[in-house]
Amino acid sequence: MCNICPDTSLNRRSLVLAGAAAIAAAPLGGVAEAQPAAAAADTPDAALKLLIEGNARYVANQPRQRDFSAGRASRAQGQAPFAAILGCADSRVAPELAFDQGPGDLFVVRVAGNFVTPDGLGSLEFGAAVLGTKVILVLGHTSCGAVNATVAALQNGNDLPGHIADLVSAMKPGVEPALKQAGDNLEGRAVIANVRYNVERLKQATPILSELVTKGKLLVVGGVYDLATGNVTLLD
Repeated sequence: MCNICPDTSLNRRSLVLAGAAAIAAAPLGGVAEAQPAAAAADTPDAALKLLIEGNARYVANQPRQRDFSAGRASRAQGQAPFAAILGCADSRVAPELAFDQGPGDLFVVRVAGNFVTPDGLGSLEFGAAVLGTKVILVLGHTSCGAVNATVAALQNGNDLPGHIADLVSAMKPGVEPALKQAGDNLEGRAVIANVRYNVERLKQATPILSELVTKGKLLVVGGVYDLATGNVTLLD
């Protein structure tokens, strides 16, 4: 987690966000027309509701009809995503499809194993503080190869090639609690444990995300995508 000394964080954060806002260059007049979902997601709860409803349409194979060319000109002027997804790089899990959202609706960060990295955290901070995302969903999934590799490494000390070993090492703190729990389906428990660990990391990430969560301006939740059904189960 990124921690910045309290006595300097306010000024530093103001400068960073001001610069980031200039980079984003998002004139709201053109964005609102291209981002109807953002207008409906005026609170974190409303944003989460849009994700849940979109996933229900996806599971039922009843996605909304979209003209992908219609909003391109206005989207070129800026973006206003209503939700951010920290998801796995797995090719079978596409957040925009799984939640039936169009271009510009979701701010997506993906890495094998859906865990928080410094770069990913910075991206999610940008999404929340500059672009205005109301909810961050840490999205794990069934049959996750990265989680399974981490479980195997914890159990057997596997020697993995290249930077795959670094990825597994980074995931160990999130997966390890599942090995200490009794019960069947270790794979499923490890996926859930990893999601919950990274939800807590984001909730406590200072100085930006933790403050937004405390003020009720941002919701951080976890969920697991079922590859067989497409259903996303939110975790308590």
